[in-house]
Amino acid sequence: MMALRRYLTTIYDWTGLSKLFYKSVPALIIAFILVAISIIGVGWAKGFDTNSLMEFGHLFEKIAILAVALIILAPNILRMLWYTLIKGRIKAPPLSYITGFWDLVLHMFTQKNTLKCKENRLRWFEHFFVVLGYLSLLFTTIFLNWFSTENIYIIYLGYIVGALTFIITFDFIIRRIRKKSELSKFSHPSDWLFVVWLFLMGLSAFLVRVFIDLELLGSNLWLYLLHLIILAQWAVIIVPFGKWTHFLYRSFAIYIAGIRKAAMIKQSKEELVLSTA
Repeated sequence: MMALRRYLTTIYDWTGLSKLFYKSVPALIIAFILVAISIIGVGWAKGFDTNSLMEFGHLFEKIAILAVALIILAPNILRMLWYTLIKGRIKAPPLSYITGFWDLVLHMFTQKNTLKCKENRLRWFEHFFVVLGYLSLLFTTIFLNWFSTENIYIIYLGYIVGALTFIITFDFIIRRIRKKSELSKFSHPSDWLFVVWLFLMGLSAFLVRVFIDLELLGSNLWLYLLHLIILAQWAVIIVPFGKWTHFLYRSFAIYIAGIRKAAMIKQSKEELVLSTA
């Protein structure tokens, strides 16, 4: 299943970079190094000024999300629809495209099918909360500007979701090291990158805010620079080309399967009508 997931990711990715990164660890390492060098270059261009660099970081997050969504993820989803519905000329009732949307959203944010396996219920619970923590941290840092705000409620919210993210992902890392469960016995490099970088992102964001509140960030800009490098690598490499995309593909696969099922039911009814006519 893990191999199939990686294979389908490469099929749907129009850039071909997912395939390159899955097949070549050196290429992946080079990409991470280039992103790190780019962020350090931005810091140098801004004279390693704390305020200027933080303004850039906040703007970068917004642009990166929009760019990845419009340039990479949206075309990949359209390719998925092309391969599974349009190319095969699947004739489903128009209403099925609308009614299936709830299942798309439900599975995307809950991954509730995992609950069918009793041994994975604790893992589902942790997975659900790490997704909730990640999305909340994203919302808090980008839209509520957590690093720059003085609103005590937003600050506390950021601390909570940041801690939630790195604590649960740390448990995921420990499980992969111990290899006790079936799901943790084999780990592809992409699995490690996903969980380790999510952990580093939550931890570094948490520490940056601590240093801001202690008025130590100005003399320890390296910490924010490190956080920005981790964030950029996550946004530019892991999200569009790594394991993160299964968050979308798996949910759209369930959505498409529902539409194809509706098409089959419609076809069966039409054939029954013709056979009795």
